[in-house]
Amino acid sequence: MANPETPEFLVAEAQLVLGEARRQKSERTKNLGEPIQLPGKALAIQIHKGYAWVAENTTVARKIELQTGNTLQIYRGHTGPVTSVAFWDKNPSSGDGGILITGSWDKTIKLWDTDTKALISSTDAHSDFVKCLFVIPSLRLLVSGSSDKIVRFWDLSDAMSGKPLTSMGSISAHTRPISCIDGVALSDTSAVLYTADSMGAIKTWDLVKEGGEAPRWKSTLKSEMNHHRTGVNEMRFGRGQLWTGNDTPLLYSSLLTFLSLSLSASSDDTAQVLADLTSTGKPPVSITHPTAVRCILPLSVTDLAEPYLITGAGDVIRVYDVSSIQEPELINEIDAHWYDVTALDLWIRKTVGADGKTRVEPWVVSTSLDGTIRKWRLAELLTPSPPSRPEPPKVVKPAPATKADSEFEMTEEEERELAELLDD
Repeated sequence: MANPETPEFLVAEAQLVLGEARRQKSERTKNLGEPIQLPGKALAIQIHKGYAWVAENTTVARKIELQTGNTLQIYRGHTGPVTSVAFWDKNPSSGDGGILITGSWDKTIKLWDTDTKALISSTDAHSDFVKCLFVIPSLRLLVSGSSDKIVRFWDLSDAMSGKPLTSMGSISAHTRPISCIDGVALSDTSAVLYTADSMGAIKTWDLVKEGGEAPRWKSTLKSEMNHHRTGVNEMRFGRGQLWTGNDTPLLYSSLLTFLSLSLSASSDDTAQVLADLTSTGKPPVSITHPTAVRCILPLSVTDLAEPYLITGAGDVIRVYDVSSIQEPELINEIDAHWYDVTALDLWIRKTVGADGKTRVEPWVVSTSLDGTIRKWRLAELLTPSPPSRPEPPKVVKPAPATKADSEFEMTEEEERELAELLDD
């Protein structure tokens, strides 16, 4: 039997306590948010044309109907966990979004026909895990980031040909794995690209397309920000705003950075807001979280254009009013999952009433390491929860001490379980 004073025993005991707390919370929250149970865990999720497209650790991508929770399509072919999903048009610039793009730990990028589920092509893209994908539609450009610290550019002009994607250049300036990418086209031959890594560095690049027989994208470093002390997990750009997010296995939180306005989530227990990209010497405003922020949903960069920020920190979803950049206000906390929230996205839910009219309502979709997808009506998230009334303290008369209370002994079964935990 292990000595109760050893660190191994303390770690095992902490794990047991945490495991029991999660088990109890799983019972309390099992019906919250109309949960959809997944066979595995969602590493990424994107709402596209009203459906949830999930990148799973089970090596598949999955299309789910959110209304019913039914799986409509499964895309099999990767040999490692799928980490990211993106979309491209079968007919370029048509907006049909008929091609699903997936990146995986197997180092490949695969293209799929969303109508037939057929594999269109597979590209050996990186020398290590593919971590993130980003499409700039007007440039017919796919950008990928990897654990090999490289950002690569891929031509989508001939995506339906069945051939591997054509490389159009790369960036190798990061010293740590690439965690997320975002950007915006400025013209048919230029763009601004944001890349972030697992050490918290966010780099801004000017991209210019160089012609010739084999066109390539030339990148020029424009600026670098190091407001995060830990890695950036997510970036969202839109309406002149870049939002980024990050996490760590330790108890850290979110960093939000508005780049004119730009936001980033980080593992340093803060959310930071920088009002202007050009004001590099001005310190950002911080929003502190009690634990690591894994994901963010700034509604200001969505079609809703509302001044609210939704974050996933630990197993809790938080809602902030960011109409005042200098004084963000926490307006709601939802004990949403029983394990860490990993992704948030906006879902415009359409329902047909008894009168035959279609009603449109915004919802937020979350997913977690607890293996569920959950759905939340935005109007309810924006309504502060009433404070709970504390229960009056109960006076309990202590029972007289017995030998069993003073001399703790483990049963044979408990000793065997503890040994298994220590071995693990």
